[in-house]
Formats: sequence, C-alpha cells, structure tokens
Amino acid sequence: MIEIGLAGKPNAGKSTFFKAATMADAEIANYPFTTIEPNVGVAHVRVDCVCKELNVYPCGNCVDGVRFIPVKLIDIAGLVPDAHKGRGLGNEFLDDLRQADAIIHVVDASGSTDEEGNEIGVGQRDPLDDVRFLENELVMWLFGILKKNWDKIVRRIQMEKRDPARYIAEQLAGLGFDEVMVRESLRDAGKQYSEFDDDALKGFAERLMERRFRILIAGNKADKAPEENLKKLKEIGAVTCSAIFELTLRTASKNGFIKYLPGDEDFEIVKELNEKQRKALEMIREFMKKNGGTGIQEAINRIVFEKLGYIVVYPVEDENKFTDSKGNVLPDAMLVKKGTTARELAYKIHTEIGEKYIYAIDARKKIRISEDYELKNNDVIKIVSSA
Repeated sequence: MIEIGLAGKPNAGKSTFFKAATMADAEIANYPFTTIEPNVGVAHVRVDCVCKELNVYPCGNCVDGVRFIPVKLIDIAGLVPDAHKGRGLGNEFLDDLRQADAIIHVVDASGSTDEEGNEIGVGQRDPLDDVRFLENELVMWLFGILKKNWDKIVRRIQMEKRDPARYIAEQLAGLGFDEVMVRESLRDAGKQYSEFDDDALKGFAERLMERRFRILIAGNKADKAPEENLKKLKEIGAVTCSAIFELTLRTASKNGFIKYLPGDEDFEIVKELNEKQRKALEMIREFMKKNGGTGIQEAINRIVFEKLGYIVVYPVEDENKFTDSKGNVLPDAMLVKKGTTARELAYKIHTEIGEKYIYAIDARKKIRISEDYELKNNDVIKIVSSA
C-alpha cells in the first residue's frame, strides 16, 4: 500500500487532517507535541468507477459510481526548527518519514502560529516560511547522516574500487534511496564525490531529497486565513484546505445528519438540525462553494496521482462479465505506477501468477496485449497464468 507521511510544525492541524482523512482516533489539541508516536491510518483516493462506462453499474464496490481506494497515512509528530539537531522530539520524527513514499506538508495557512507552533494572531506569520522550514530540516537531516560517514565512504570506494553510486546507495538503502537517485544526484553535483566540501555535500543531500520525496503543500486552516496567504500558497501549487470542516462533515455524515461523500463539493441535509448545527453547516457550505470542497480529498488525490504518478487498473478473471471467479463485478481497483507493464501487474496480483504468466487480455477491447504493454489509467485487464 502507498504510504504518505503527514509532516509539519506542531499545531498546524496535522492531527485534525489525519482524523478527517481516516476517521481514526487521533488526539487533537492546540498545543505542541500532541502527537508523540506516529498515528497510522487508512485514507482513500477518490476516482470515478469504470462500472458505468462498462454498463455494469452498480458494481457493488463503489458508492454512487465513486470508487475509494485505500492508501496508508502516517501522522508524524510536529517538527520544530533544528529538529535535525535533536531539538523537540527531533530525529525520531525524521526517522518516521523513512517509511513514506511522499509527504503532505500541512502548513498553517492562517499564519496564526509561530515557528514552534505557539498561538499568535491570525496573519502574523508568513506560511511560506513554514514551507521552507520543512524542506530545510529534511536536507539538514540527510546532510548530517552523510557528513558523519563521508570520509569513510570515500575511502572505501577508492580502496575497494567500488562504483560510487552503488556503494553510496547501499549505505542509504535503509532511508529509501536507490542507486538511480544517487547516480543522478552525483551527476548533477558538478564535481567529483571525492572533492565534496560541506557546501557540495549539502547540495548533494538537497538533490537526493528532491528525488526521494514528492512533497505536496496543504495550506490548512484556510477557513480563517487572510486572502493574501492563500494567494501565496496557491502560487506555489499548494492545496488550500480546512481539515476541521472536513472532520465536521464526515462526523455529521457518519451520524446520519447529512449525505456527503469525501471530495464532494456540497452535501445534503437529511435530518432535522438545531439552529447552531445549521449555521455551522451553512458556513462550511459557503467555504466549499468558494473552494470546490474542503480540500482534504483533493490533497490526497493530488499527491497520489500527480506527485507520485499512479494510475488505477482493474484486474478481472472473466473479461466478458468483468468479474472474478466468484462473480464479483470489478472486485479490485489497484493503484500502479505509470509505466507498469501487463507482466508487472501479474506479479503485483501474486508472485506465482507473475512467475507462471502466459498472456494478458484488454477486457474492454477483448484483445491480447503484449507482456510489455504499458498499462493506461482505467484499464481492465485479465491475466492468464498457469498458476
């Protein structure tokens, strides 16, 4: 399952974002270090199910034609400046990010918290300072790891006549770096690895981090943010959102007061409300009209599809009825990287199916496809295997 880290300074609304996205129990409070251990939960990307266009609606695995596919969300405790030096809860948090494929950086768009996460007046802090701060902490964290061992790494490469990229990648494998990332970053460095001073090593760490982590900025607390802050965040490609509004909607929906699907641009009131509840929901509706929703679902979708480059593929066993062996229609929707081939899909379904792969069928067109056919978004595929 794709793993997405939620990062940011304390009190930016990460835990509210996490709870809104997963409906898991996370402690929420407006003081620093509410989250000590990372919370792990399941969020979902939202897509239009292919059952309608295949004339097998409803398929039984979507809600009103909308399919929700699970991804793992890791809410990592708040970072403070100089966390890489061990400040706050420091390196623990940075180490937790090692599991993540990408990061949603939750920023306080309202500018109402200082760099440590303490409450100040709305608009008193520039949210772009928080954006830069996380990126700097990540680079300095990696720089510290590299610097500690760099002389030894250089000596080993030279003495053992090792391939530099391969050897450095081996040393960083536990942090999720691979040989391609290292090789490309060395190539961009402009000087030999053996000639790196601190500045060059820091630049190398920066290039590695850019390749390792896809980061999406989520400008949270947009419901109370000054327009100027929202404009700045949108200019750098951030998603502006309100986690507290999303959490309110999901809770109201769960309790049967409204009809709402995560990612909808509006909701329907289906139960009698008191005046206070009605006013709260009307305020949320105004925000949604202006912003096309609360922004939480948009952030999850954008990091998976735009930043990480995934597509959705539907594996089936009966290419005529689009079912599995038990007659379930479109039972699985799988997230795979762009460029994944039919044979690679077979391995993703099950190792044995991949090993005993014979051929694949495009279930829409009812034609065989080659094993190196690159899957397209919303492909419906039958894998034929001797397994």
